[in-house]
Amino acid sequence: MEDPILIRKDAASIARLTLNTPQTLNALSDDMLAALQGELEALAADTSIRAVVLAGTGKAFCAGHNLKEMTAGRATKDGGKAYFKDLFERCAKMMMTIPRLPQPVIAEVHGIATAAGCQLVASCDMAVAARGTRFGVNGVNIGLFCSTPMVALTRNIPRKQAFEMLTTGEFIDADRARELGLVNRVVDAADLTDATMDLAATVAAKLGTAVAVGKSAFYDQLTMPLGQAYDFTGNVMVENMLFRETEEGIEAFIAKRPHSWDQ
Repeated sequence: MEDPILIRKDAASIARLTLNTPQTLNALSDDMLAALQGELEALAADTSIRAVVLAGTGKAFCAGHNLKEMTAGRATKDGGKAYFKDLFERCAKMMMTIPRLPQPVIAEVHGIATAAGCQLVASCDMAVAARGTRFGVNGVNIGLFCSTPMVALTRNIPRKQAFEMLTTGEFIDADRARELGLVNRVVDAADLTDATMDLAATVAAKLGTAVAVGKSAFYDQLTMPLGQAYDFTGNVMVENMLFRETEEGIEAFIAKRPHSWDQ
């Protein structure tokens, strides 16, 4: 029996999704996109999970789209146009599902994260990288500008640095990725999983409903004018203040006692 291409393991309130096709450097094949979409949709409805970690097996986190599949997709009357359109729509849907999840999603990155693999890191809410990891949007090197990865990348790092990566096809290392804002933390490879899971545990220990409304508001307000953003987030805070669990959290803080959310 073959191992699944995407492995989910839950520990307490943390779900760990692991891309498991090391022979293709965990490329985002048609099957992998479908598996990720299915698990993400399941997680969206799973109130027992408060944080999600996305990792990869083998030598790399994710090398982007499966180029062999893309080449095979050309073997149609329209030269692959319909297939490619469908592929990039499915990929975009999966990438957009990540910020729409109620739970924060943390990428655990090692080896390389290239093209759509770099897009996957950029689409996650946070990222922890092993020292020595390389990030790139390298499609231009084979004549394919990374236009869809560009969407997530330019929402993570400054414009000129993103454009340089996109037009040169050059890699940046983990420390540079942290400087630019693509990843949050850089650790030794031996500490990668522990560091990522520690971050996930910190997030998962918070009130899940508060984090969920906060995450949704975080992304919604980013595109609003300043005044509208304050009006919107003020209303979000009003609703949050009315949560019974929030009332309990404030009372516990004032009384200098543990809160009872999980009791």
